[in-house]
Amino acid sequence: MSDNFFAPPAFKPDQALLQLKRALRDLRQLSERGSEFLLKGQTIVELSADETTLTAKLAKRPARSPEWDTRVCKSSADVRTLQDEIKKRLVRWTDETS
Repeated sequence: MSDNFFAPPAFKPDQALLQLKRALRDLRQLSERGSEFLLKGQTIVELSADETTLTAKLAKRPARSPEWDTRVCKSSADVRTLQDEIKKRLVRWTDETS
């Protein structure tokens, strides 16, 4: 038997990017424009992927020229954490505007 039997599968940023985009589209509050997601016309998430990582720029708050937090995902767990953070911020932003 291989020693890597319990090792997680290799991280595939391209597939993770597609799954994250699908999850963000499912939120219905966001609209997609290329690699960006907008909330009421303001960019709040920018996504990109290279050979080994998925990078997300996440707005601290919706604005025309937002301040950005950059998150680098190197595993599926990082992507799930990013998705949870986006959901939390989205709830906070929509509660603030209500």
